[in-house]
Amino acid sequence: MGDVAVGARSGHDGEEHRGRPAESAVPAADSAVTSGSDSGAAEDGRVTGEHTTAEDQGPGGPARTPKKPRSFWKELPILIGIALVLALLIKTFLVQAFSIPSDSMQNTLQQGDRVLVDKLTPWFGSEPERGEVVVFHDPDNWLAGEPTTDPNALQTFLSWIGLMPSAEEKDLIKRVIGVGGDTIECKGTGPLTVNGKALDERSYVYAGNTPCSVDDQGGQFKVKVPEGFIWVMGDHRQNSRDSRYNQADKNHGMVPVKDVVGRAVVVAWPITRWDTLPVPDTFDQSGLNAQPNAAGLPVAPQGIALLGVVPVVLWRRRKQ
Repeated sequence: MGDVAVGARSGHDGEEHRGRPAESAVPAADSAVTSGSDSGAAEDGRVTGEHTTAEDQGPGGPARTPKKPRSFWKELPILIGIALVLALLIKTFLVQAFSIPSDSMQNTLQQGDRVLVDKLTPWFGSEPERGEVVVFHDPDNWLAGEPTTDPNALQTFLSWIGLMPSAEEKDLIKRVIGVGGDTIECKGTGPLTVNGKALDERSYVYAGNTPCSVDDQGGQFKVKVPEGFIWVMGDHRQNSRDSRYNQADKNHGMVPVKDVVGRAVVVAWPITRWDTLPVPDTFDQSGLNAQPNAAGLPVAPQGIALLGVVPVVLWRRRKQ
């Protein structure tokens, strides 16, 4: 390109010597520089396009100076605020952490374990099912006489946003044995039966415990669970104050479904005890159901699939 610019200047000089006016070379030289050629600007050491004047920027006016990025310390409060809002939303609608305060669910859960509880599926109409480990609000003073803790300010704040269990909430954790319509019975040391079917509970009942407790406090029973309630028992059968020992309360030992916070799905802490909390296989045996399962969530995908298929069928019929 530099050679081209020099050639253009040389041509102009040659024309002057042939008798043309010297002034005619001036417009030609200006045109060569303003046309965008780098060679025209190379003579005075400037690079065309990097340093421009206001006149060269056209009707758009002077170029805007780019804004300086906001400093990290100015953005930090915004990021913290967003994190707190997300934590509150997650705690309210999705997942909440709970601490295990006793040994009533050994060995499935140990005292001090932290579990994550699914709070989302109940919003879609899903109800507790047999075999699930659930967290629920105290139905009728089941925790009377239990010691309470006095959290400090940091613990109160962390529990408010869902990063720590709340010391003020009166919640319990047990395994669902029966749902609305089920008949549950314990005779002698067991086995425990649901709708006449014996449960094989060896995979989760505390080693050395019998499925049923022989006592006159509630360990021997036969109950029918009303609709809208569940019957719960701890896995450490001889160390759990559960539905069996609260039959004198207003709900006769039953837990209202509306008081269920959600299903415990995973042991999140300590890391060495990380594990999921699946439903034991014994609850899947045939003939256990006293009535068809009417839970909202399992039916929902089928309903969605049906709604998706109907428009396709109608569209194909119109094309035919």
